[in-house]
Amino acid sequence: MKKYMIERDLPNIGDASADDLKAAAQKSSAALAELGPDVQWLHSYVTPNKTVCVYAATGEDMILKHAELSGFPASVITEVKCMIDVTTGA
Repeated sequence: MKKYMIERDLPNIGDASADDLKAAAQKSSAALAELGPDVQWLHSYVTPNKTVCVYAATGEDMILKHAELSGFPASVITEVKCMIDVTTGA
């Protein structure tokens, strides 16, 4: 599967309560359960006005299906080609 970064424009999401974020995660997970193993949510970063989510999926079409089912926008979808970190330069 390929990895994707999904930017979701969600105004004021950074002010969401823990309960609101829990409900959002549950809604996303329910959509993933419907779609099956071809799309997996790995993790997300919450910023003041958007989330940046990292997913594994067989293709961009699965990311779009998840966005439609969950009701969370997929404002920008970018395929991750590789990952580097501090150990890359060692």
